[in-house]
Amino acid sequence: MRAISHVSCAGLIASTTLLSGQVQAQNLLATTDATIRHQLCVGSACPDSPFGTFPDSGASSVKMSGVRTRLDFVDSSGLDFPDNDWALVVNDSNAGGAEYFSIQDTSSGTVPFSIAAGASSNAMYIASNNRVGLGTSLPSASIDIVQASPGIRFKPLFNTTEWNVLGANRFTISNDDTLDWIFSIDYGAPESSLAIVENGNIGIGTQFPQEALTVYTGADGANAFALFTAEGPNSDSGFLIRQLGDIPTTWEFRNQQSSGRLNVGIAGGNTPFKIDNTAANNLLKLGRNGRPDEVVVTGKLVVNNTELNVPDYVFAADYPLRPLAEVREFIDTNSHLPDVPSEAEIKANGVDMTAMQMTLLKKVEELTLYTLAQEDIIAKQQVELRELDQLKAQMARIEALLSKRAE
Repeated sequence: MRAISHVSCAGLIASTTLLSGQVQAQNLLATTDATIRHQLCVGSACPDSPFGTFPDSGASSVKMSGVRTRLDFVDSSGLDFPDNDWALVVNDSNAGGAEYFSIQDTSSGTVPFSIAAGASSNAMYIASNNRVGLGTSLPSASIDIVQASPGIRFKPLFNTTEWNVLGANRFTISNDDTLDWIFSIDYGAPESSLAIVENGNIGIGTQFPQEALTVYTGADGANAFALFTAEGPNSDSGFLIRQLGDIPTTWEFRNQQSSGRLNVGIAGGNTPFKIDNTAANNLLKLGRNGRPDEVVVTGKLVVNNTELNVPDYVFAADYPLRPLAEVREFIDTNSHLPDVPSEAEIKANGVDMTAMQMTLLKKVEELTLYTLAQEDIIAKQQVELRELDQLKAQMARIEALLSKRAE
């Protein structure tokens, strides 16, 4: 004899007994716990004799068959006990509606989990080690996504911003509005292409950045260069360095599009240093072949000082040229020329090369005046010497005449 003793569902309790060979459906009532052996069909579309209609006739299974099917879990605990209600629901009830299997929170009216009809095998797989596979039954990481072009989309609930994280031949992060890559890493990129360590330092080519940004290459012939490119119209390239200490300052290194020059100066302020893009090679060298204190200028040094006072005034008629005796006295006292800074002053304050050049020019011009004055004196003395020679000759002739008469 095959017996069905008890069945219970959502508060409805039933009981009956079937003799061996009977297969007709039964209405069941019971007031104690129920047991159904073999298979059970629940729903308006179940045939009176469901035997042979189950997908697996050898399994102990429950089949729900009808236009609308669902399995409700109604918790009547009440008071302070957990009593949320849940349901397993399949498919929309309206024509043309969605086909799915879902878990519904009937107390709050939400559907936290759904599987659409036609989902592929292993669309989600949770392994015994708690790893989750999406598209694979062999997840090799905490979350393993296996698809032709696997990705993750982030869309905030209350704005239109969308982000895509994709991983195919390259790993990319993009804005879904434009699909432009904001960040990408090619497959096969070398080790430590980009590293951000615990203290916030960023390493390019190294896992151990020593500064806020460290660029490292170890391969033969690989230069550790950084390239800043501005391609758009009216766009310069460069970089800024800033400190916000006692005297906050931001310096700017700018490759100017309109001139091609490298300009170095204060951001938004003066630009005291400029290099033309056609400047010749080695125009300025600091230190040379074991001479660390040497400054070499290989080109022409041009000084363009709008306040330059060229000492042509030395040649003015009213210029107070010092007598050489006064110059000698000054040198004996101070050990340097008048108007020229002393060694101590240069050591203490440095030297203004423009001012020094003008001072030296002034001294050359004064020396020229001294030389011209001496030439005048020499010329006058030469005239006096010739006159003296003539006088001596006349005296000699007179003496000769007097000697003859005396004889």
